[in-house]
Amino acid sequence: MINAIFMHFIPQRLEEYAEANSGAEPELLQKLRRETYQKVLQPRMLSGHLQGRFLSLISKMVRPKHILEIGTYTGYSALCLAEGLQKDGLLETIDYNEELMDLQKKYFDKSPYSNQIKQYLGNATDIIPTLESSFDLVFIDADKPNYPKYFDLIVPRLNPGALLLSDNVLWNGKVLEPVKKGDISTQAILQYNQLLARDQRLETVLLPIRDGLTLSRKK
Repeated sequence: MINAIFMHFIPQRLEEYAEANSGAEPELLQKLRRETYQKVLQPRMLSGHLQGRFLSLISKMVRPKHILEIGTYTGYSALCLAEGLQKDGLLETIDYNEELMDLQKKYFDKSPYSNQIKQYLGNATDIIPTLESSFDLVFIDADKPNYPKYFDLIVPRLNPGALLLSDNVLWNGKVLEPVKKGDISTQAILQYNQLLARDQRLETVLLPIRDGLTLSRKK
């Protein structure tokens, strides 16, 4: 049976074992995670310990000069990605929820990356074309119906060798079920997954981490 909020593709105990045998969650992120669960609706949207350490490690391997994040939520994943930024690098993160801006900034300001993170409020499809730089690392974790639009906006602006990370690509297992009439989110995820897999500019692997995480590399 599919959980409408989040599906565990591996047993909870195995996920906890994976966390226990991965890098420790930094203290600042522990505090942000706790505050998110205490004060914010749908806290399971948070990347969390295991996925956060994965994002951090990927960023440290890439050593990006310019990161773009679509979907900030409370800022947990942005702080993980920022761990790999070059000293003069910049992370730009976009979200439409004005109510979360202060919480994001609170933790960004407490981090070593406060001067390297720039917040944007609004529709990402409007904001992305206004950004001047190309990207070394992009993380998409936002509104699912716009995933194909984000693909069209982002892939041409990826630098050679850049990585594109896409979250929720298994969409609670709905990618394996008949699509219900009017379910535009599942339709968009299915279209997006095919775009990633078939685009000759990219090398792609879909990983069953949490709700599905795709790693794509620009050739």
